[in-house]
Amino acid sequence: MDPRVFILALSTFSFGSSAFIFAGVLEPMAADLGVATGTVGQLQTVYVLTAALTGPPLAMMLGRRERKSILLLALAASIVFSLLCGFAANFGQLLSLRAVLGAIAALAGPGASTMAASLVPPEKRGSAMATVTGGMTIAFLLGIPMGSVVGSAFGWRATFLLSAFLALVAFTAVALFTPRVTPPAPIKGGKLAIATALPLWTAAFLAFGANMTINTYLAPIIRLQTGVTGAGVGAFQLMIGVGSFLGLWLGGRSADRGKGGLSVGLAFLTLACGAGLHTLELIGGAPAGLATNAMVCLAILVTATSLFAIMPVLQSRLVEALPTAAVLALAINGSAVSLGQALGGANGGLMLTQFGGPAITLSAMALAIAGAIFWFLTAGRVRSG
Repeated sequence: MDPRVFILALSTFSFGSSAFIFAGVLEPMAADLGVATGTVGQLQTVYVLTAALTGPPLAMMLGRRERKSILLLALAASIVFSLLCGFAANFGQLLSLRAVLGAIAALAGPGASTMAASLVPPEKRGSAMATVTGGMTIAFLLGIPMGSVVGSAFGWRATFLLSAFLALVAFTAVALFTPRVTPPAPIKGGKLAIATALPLWTAAFLAFGANMTINTYLAPIIRLQTGVTGAGVGAFQLMIGVGSFLGLWLGGRSADRGKGGLSVGLAFLTLACGAGLHTLELIGGAPAGLATNAMVCLAILVTATSLFAIMPVLQSRLVEALPTAAVLALAINGSAVSLGQALGGANGGLMLTQFGGPAITLSAMALAIAGAIFWFLTAGRVRSG
């Protein structure tokens, strides 16, 4: 693999970390800002919702622009607005700044992916794009747990300063080690087959909706399950990164072997099982200890593996079925992912505020089961090509 592809993965690592950098310090943030924990979770919701709404329009508006300059612009803006988040005076200011950061993230993703695809031979483009996507995986493995540790040690504002630093590292690396990339000429006659793509987008929406219902509020869930708070939450969050690596590997193999239809349905069901394990730990009242911690780690691992096993199959089917509109199709898929994340944040916040911790994981399980049913009835029965 061209080493410059790994440089580009730093940008998705930066933006992936920024999206959830404060996840481990929700409760201290809520106390300091004078709002409910469920309300603070909406900082993530507005981030991904803005990304969802701005992604496709930006892909259309900037599709003919030089890729490196777009990516550097997005990273520079991320540095500035992350710093502003660290010094926000109140929750309202912070919410507005997070909305802007979401739009910036939507601008960066397509730029990094298309740059990666242009740096390698055609037969390696899939692997290159997967490597760039892997930056998000490393964010779950390293960036977000780092945010929990830093936030616990220095306060929640420090998490946004960490986010700005990660963006600075990515900006420097991309500026120094990647070439300018002129976009290819547009392909005439391409069109988006909505009937083919809509079930795939919906599956992405439901998968992330189920997963992020739990992950957005993972810190309070872990506290209820194990009694662990602060920096200790980061140790559990590491399992998200492990699961995402495993899921991407499983999903990629499944897509390559043409078995995506069955594997996505099974992944939805295992996602439901992971949410069920969380629920058992919440309502079972097991004492804190090694066995409880191990079960919670298993639940986190299962849900993360399931989610990331779904995504390579969906992306592969979109590209194979819609080759002349792949960029726009993937941009809309990114919006579906962001809307699913927004659904998860809003749903989890409502469940936590109105009904308590077990309701979060039960609602996630219901969404995952709905996703499995939807998949088997629609996209799981359709072959791409």
